[in-house]
Amino acid sequence: MGISGWFRRRGKKEEKETPSLGTDAVEKQEDGPEAGAHASSKESEETKQESSRGLFARLKEGLSRTRSSFVARVDSLLSSHRHIDEELFEELEEVLIQADVGVETTLRLVDEVREKIRAEGITDPEEVRPILRETILEILTANTAPLELPEETPAVIMVVGVNGAGKTTTIAKLAYRFKSQGKRVILGAADTFRAAAIEQLEIWANRVGVEIVKHQAGADPAAVAYDTIQAGRARGCDVVIIDTAGRLQTKTNLMKELEKIGRVVERELEGRTPEVLLVVDATTGQNALSQAKLFSEAVNVTGVVLTKLDGTAKGGIIIAIAAELGLPVKLIGIGEAYDDLRDFDPEDFVAALFDA
Repeated sequence: MGISGWFRRRGKKEEKETPSLGTDAVEKQEDGPEAGAHASSKESEETKQESSRGLFARLKEGLSRTRSSFVARVDSLLSSHRHIDEELFEELEEVLIQADVGVETTLRLVDEVREKIRAEGITDPEEVRPILRETILEILTANTAPLELPEETPAVIMVVGVNGAGKTTTIAKLAYRFKSQGKRVILGAADTFRAAAIEQLEIWANRVGVEIVKHQAGADPAAVAYDTIQAGRARGCDVVIIDTAGRLQTKTNLMKELEKIGRVVERELEGRTPEVLLVVDATTGQNALSQAKLFSEAVNVTGVVLTKLDGTAKGGIIIAIAAELGLPVKLIGIGEAYDDLRDFDPEDFVAALFDA
């Protein structure tokens, strides 16, 4: 089966999973305009609440593996101790490290928990859980920011990351999101060296229904980025999303190429800062942290998109990225459907992990 067939098959799956508003949601208004407006307003609010509950349930389901390997083990640890002692803290460190929170972040986290417990005079191990929950939330809240578009158009988003992290599908989901908001979107296929990368992005552009700028394979990626911004301006686009080569962070020449793309984009924006989203695969654990550090040296990464959280027990990496890099986690991927790319909300994330 060719690549086009693969994308068509996957697309059918996603279209089934993506929720839509059916005719059952539309009711006849038989009691006059005022009653109809009131009913419509009430129904709209109920629909929003139901949608919010549904999204949270999907987030909780997506984090089930991390919850079982992380929080469930914390609960088991705390229930096995009668007193709070240094042994408990050492075992807690082990659990956090195994959940890919990372050594540096784990030591910081456990130290802060230890200090809070001493300050509050806590002696019951079961009371360690809410302190840990609170401390993780503080770290994530201090390093998060929403994905917001500037008022001046076109807004430019560069998407970087290694092959296999979910970069291309993230671009498609972003394009779908913005188009659903009534915005005109154009994609730039600046990943010109990887086999089939241009074709993949073009298939996604056609499926989502957005425009694309492409050159032939092997063309200068910076030239593609330049042409995409120019086309975005000429066509009155609201959002320009530029794909970049899925370069390995160990390849110095490819990182220099990424720096060149960044310089071209910044020059064309005349002082405005582009959104540079680094897509990292949560299943890679600590390697995701290494990628984030190295990509940040090549370009001014403004936010992280953490994908495949639904397929890993290593969701603790999100805490390490926030704590050690100070980079805001802006979006998380918890599934394959278009709307499974979600704005990262620290409170929802922690609640999905810790709350029953």
